[in-house]
Amino acid sequence: MSEEIAMRRGDELAGKVALVTGGARNIGREICRSLAAGGASVMINANTSREAGEQTVAMIEQAGGRAALSMGDITDPDTVQRLVEETVRRFGRLDMVVSNAAIRAETPFDRITLAEWRRVISTVLDGAFLVSQAALPHLIAAGGGTLIYIGGMTGHKGALHRSHVVTAKGGLAAMTKAVAHDLAEHHVTVNCVVPGPINTQRGLPGVPDRPDHRKVLPLIGRRGEPQEIAAMVRMLCGPDARYITGQSIHVNGGVLMP
Repeated sequence: MSEEIAMRRGDELAGKVALVTGGARNIGREICRSLAAGGASVMINANTSREAGEQTVAMIEQAGGRAALSMGDITDPDTVQRLVEETVRRFGRLDMVVSNAAIRAETPFDRITLAEWRRVISTVLDGAFLVSQAALPHLIAAGGGTLIYIGGMTGHKGALHRSHVVTAKGGLAAMTKAVAHDLAEHHVTVNCVVPGPINTQRGLPGVPDRPDHRKVLPLIGRRGEPQEIAAMVRMLCGPDARYITGQSIHVNGGVLMP
């Protein structure tokens, strides 16, 4: 199915610059490729997946786009500030931030350590907060930019053995509403894209997905593809979406109807 989903070329994002955290693999990679296909220059951030990040940069450049990779932990304020400054220095401005970095941990609630809890919450929520705040002056300078948080369906319906992930992703949905209020006066839109079941490689490269992750199919009878999440992100970054803010937008094939 993924080969059937063409990445439409366009110029609606020409001259714009995007920063995507967690952009090396899976949904993050397709978001980077889609924004680049729309004409944006893309700074890709990854924490551990350097090889995958370099591959994503190569894919974009081979297609005629502009991209760069910046490694770093987005839970560290100094690293985030450097990341944003590097983006602006490399490409001249910053218009869009997509906060996609997350940890897919699965641990029964009574076995979650405080360290694991904090690691998951920090990557998702602290990371989104730090990147958004560091990028804000540049988004305002650009005349009104875009913040997009990549949420999770579990944050709206719950999930077994994922209390920390559910809490973090649910927090992103609430954060979207709060930040949208604060940034409206600056013409910065803030939205959360919530993927449903998507065909991605979970966990570490080479580690197969658990069978129970593939059991539930949406109403349309198939799992989604990363490109379909990327298409929604690209639309929200474009000029036709300036009236959309404060929303959690579910892209799930009908498996959940909030």
